Amino acid sequence: MNINDSVEKLYLVGPTYGRRLKKLGIKTIEDLIFHFPFRYDDFSLISPIFRVQPGETVTIFGNVEKIVNEYTKNGKKIQKATVVDNSGKIEAVWFNQPFLIKTIKVGETYNFSGKVDWFGRQKVLNSPEYEIKIQNTKYKIQNELTNIHTGRLVPIYNETFGISSKWLRARIKTALEIFGNQISEFIPQEILTKENLISEKDAILKIHFPENKDIADRARYRLAFDELFLIQLSSLLRKKEWETKVVGKKLQVDPKKVLFFINKLPFSLTSAQQRCIKEILSDLQKEVPMNRLLQGDVGSGKTVVAAIAAFVAYQNGYDTLIMAPTEILANQHHVTLQSLLSPFGVPVELITGSHKRVEEQESRRVKTNNKTTRYQDSNLANPKVIVGTHSLLYQEFEHYHVGLVVVDEQHRFGVEQRALLAKKGASPHFLTMTATPIPRTIALTLFGDLNLSVIDEMPKGRLKVKTWVVPKEKRKNAYSWIRTHVKGTKEQAFIICPLIEESETLISIKAVTKEFLTLSKEIFPDLRLGLLHGKIKAKEKEKILTELKEGKLDILVSTPVVEVGIDIPDATIMMIEGADRFGLAQLHQLRGRVGRSDLQSFCLLFTENETPMVIKRLKSLEKTSLGMELAELDLKLRGPGEVYGTKQHGFPDLCVATFTDLNLIQKTRFWAEQIANSQSSPLRSKLEKYKIENIGPN
Repeated sequence: MNINDSVEKLYLVGPTYGRRLKKLGIKTIEDLIFHFPFRYDDFSLISPIFRVQPGETVTIFGNVEKIVNEYTKNGKKIQKATVVDNSGKIEAVWFNQPFLIKTIKVGETYNFSGKVDWFGRQKVLNSPEYEIKIQNTKYKIQNELTNIHTGRLVPIYNETFGISSKWLRARIKTALEIFGNQISEFIPQEILTKENLISEKDAILKIHFPENKDIADRARYRLAFDELFLIQLSSLLRKKEWETKVVGKKLQVDPKKVLFFINKLPFSLTSAQQRCIKEILSDLQKEVPMNRLLQGDVGSGKTVVAAIAAFVAYQNGYDTLIMAPTEILANQHHVTLQSLLSPFGVPVELITGSHKRVEEQESRRVKTNNKTTRYQDSNLANPKVIVGTHSLLYQEFEHYHVGLVVVDEQHRFGVEQRALLAKKGASPHFLTMTATPIPRTIALTLFGDLNLSVIDEMPKGRLKVKTWVVPKEKRKNAYSWIRTHVKGTKEQAFIICPLIEESETLISIKAVTKEFLTLSKEIFPDLRLGLLHGKIKAKEKEKILTELKEGKLDILVSTPVVEVGIDIPDATIMMIEGADRFGLAQLHQLRGRVGRSDLQSFCLLFTENETPMVIKRLKSLEKTSLGMELAELDLKLRGPGEVYGTKQHGFPDLCVATFTDLNLIQKTRFWAEQIANSQSSPLRSKLEKYKIENIGPN
């Protein structure tokens, strides 16, 4: 057997447990070994029975004198075991676990670990963990096998139905005994020595079964180093490969034409926009294709920066592809780019699932063998800008025509989708944009292969959105206040709910479908309301948004689908239900849907959870209007798993490391740079495995 074999081959696993383990992402024996604990129960205090005190968490070991079932008045069973050592005796008590009568044998010596409580007038061990006491047995990795469920720091793991931490401990112990010697070191010895890191094998053993907290911390530090180091190294190697192996299109930038374009804009660019444009135009003039991330808050003006880059591509005779994650955002970009580029004769087309190419392009449509569609232009004199959703992935374009690819909210696409889009041209320049405020530590770690441009100021004249966390008792007043603002005026409001439909488990969380009915019939019967959520068909969405833009609706009741891509200048109120369920960065993006004109705008935050920590977190939005600051704060308060969950944003999960550890991020970055050109064979193998598991095959 090999460490890479199916976990089902491991003793006492088999197909049934194998299926359950897959829910935890465990498919191989190595996956099981790398399923690390997230905390420990401290059962390391070992005490004679006569010394135990109520409130203590202790481990005792003694002989089981008797074990019986007792019945309560309501018919429930209590299991009581009398445990004896040289100093005295104590009862261990469990509830509704009748199988223990056959499991725990009278006359055997066991370890019992748990909390000492009063049961009636006597001290007892309340529902303790137990296992037979092991003595003088040699362990193949440690010097001596110790008990794994009691008498030590006991690891607690993420579990699933039918898989307990106790079961996982036993299987992981078996796996380490058999396959521990197949755990190979991949970090160069120089790094291990200078950073005082323990070996890979020791780190994995000690994170599962540490002798004490200090050893557990050393193991966790080593494995966190591994995680960040591999991310940094793979990122640097991608950048190096891009810069050395990819030859792109060196575009000519005519400063006079660019300046003419900028001067014709109906607004003035901010200094941050000008700085980012300068960085992008510098990249476009190089043979190495641009690979840059443009970051800026909602409304900071990223689209006009992309438009200038597209204008330069057009001047050089090349197409620009602009891809958005939703039809709403694609439609919005299409409208905005048409208004910016059409006056200069730049054609802007739209391709989405519900919007095909116009009939006049039919003559250029040729069916290929794989049933995709190829669009051919007669010559380079007819370049254009093509805006679309993921549907762009399934169109074929003449490679030499595509000079620039722009992806908005790029982390919302899978790696394979981004790779497909990049292949739409012969090494096109690549610009990714995001309005998601990404903390510096995450940007350094995840986007190390990209050059970073940040628009860190808002357009002049933009009023700050006044934000309030509203107490529950002021809800009626808030509704009245909203009515006075939108009734009979041109102002409009958004009301955001976290869920589409009601949930049996999340009773207090408002669902948009029910809330729409309540608001329409009971709260605002005199106003015009619209409903929007992800399950509504594209044509209906477009109709609702058109009505909103044309002022035919006063209030849009929606899920966070409006987070990106909806530009309603007359919207001045953003009311968010269940605000505690959103990250600060997402709340900030939702808030960015209002305040897009010279009218004063407002954001009202409601929550049923009024614990001090929640209120403190939400009130930070009242004081701070910069997305980057809020993202950094949220990262500290909630952690990257909550702020940037992989399902929503496509960021990788970290098992051990944290994006808040700037010191370790900088260390791993330094060492990745040092050895990027000289990787050992074990490191190359580990890196290749990491890339396949986390990034996908090349």
